[in-house]
Amino acid sequence: MAKKNVSKEKSIRDSKIIVETIITGIILCAGAFGVKSVLDSSRMVLPSQYAEDTDVEIAVPTDIPGPDNSVFTTIDVPNTEVSKGDLILVNREHEYKSDGSEDLVNINELNAQYGITFFSAFEDDYTIIRQAYQPMADLISDYYNQYQDDTLTIYGSYRTNDFQRSLYESDLEQTGEEESSRVAKPGSSEHETGLAFDLSETVNYDYMGEGNHAWINENSYHYGLILRYTEDKKDITGFDPEPWHFRYVGIPHAYYMKNNNLCLEEYIEMLRTSCPYDGSHLEFTDDTGVEYEVFWYPADTSSDKTAVPVPSGLRYDLSGNNVDGFIVTVYKNRTAAPVPAAEENAPAAEEETAADEENADAEITDENGETGEEDADAAEENGDAEETAE
Repeated sequence: MAKKNVSKEKSIRDSKIIVETIITGIILCAGAFGVKSVLDSSRMVLPSQYAEDTDVEIAVPTDIPGPDNSVFTTIDVPNTEVSKGDLILVNREHEYKSDGSEDLVNINELNAQYGITFFSAFEDDYTIIRQAYQPMADLISDYYNQYQDDTLTIYGSYRTNDFQRSLYESDLEQTGEEESSRVAKPGSSEHETGLAFDLSETVNYDYMGEGNHAWINENSYHYGLILRYTEDKKDITGFDPEPWHFRYVGIPHAYYMKNNNLCLEEYIEMLRTSCPYDGSHLEFTDDTGVEYEVFWYPADTSSDKTAVPVPSGLRYDLSGNNVDGFIVTVYKNRTAAPVPAAEENAPAAEEETAADEENADAEITDENGETGEEDADAAEENGDAEETAE
């Protein structure tokens, strides 16, 4: 009996030792795992090979997020382009300096090419910058279709700097004044850009934008044209009202200026000060449903070119402002034209360019020719001396 009890006690003691050993093993394993985790999390981070290897090129994405998280990329634009484009501001403070690259077309020759007979230029050598011809022709065409009036004529268009100087000096001789209040100084006239034209009519040569002509002045913005010099803005523009003087700026900008009663000086200043690329952009929708986003980007004065941000995949226009930078106009619901389509149309474009060159044989270096002063005299005889002003 005593022997039996001893065996039982030994068995119990052995079982306890086994259980304690197992528990101790579990605790030791858990502790070891915890120590390993701590060591792993505190492992030293070795320096990158790129930190000291300055020869390694690191790829930088070309697309950058815009202020509204839209995708923009950059294009290098020569700073000389600041003085080119549909939105250049030309006045007494900001002169236009031509480099001779204006893409000019002869008005009467293009009219003949397209079979247009309801208006013409006053002289056969009158020219205008290419992108302004079609809007001008469309405006006058729609006016003719409505009123059947074929008496309109283009009385002034592109002028060389030399011709503008002759007009200015001739006016000083006539008035005896030291400075003209009717004729812009050479370099200060929009006519030197090729973007402006003057309307008149062949009955009295007295266009005032009244009667049926009021339709033209009220609707020109639909064609990307603005009435440049108005009575209420003369203190800003520096010119007396000229109801015959139209300037091409493009449909979105003409629409916005018309509907917000802004002259070009006010519009350019608003974009410069209130709509920079890294700030709030100007956004609006025109009456045809096209959505626009417009911003200003400063020219890089430390270089001879500027990396201008432009949208990826959307149509856009780029213009200098002739002051200090570039204006980008984004067509938010218009995609960019695909490259293959442009390549397919290239032969046709080349043929059209060749045709235009054949139709541009007339010399344009003396815009209105030697008849300019005679035209001014004729205008004065018909009570329209202001027609030659700007």
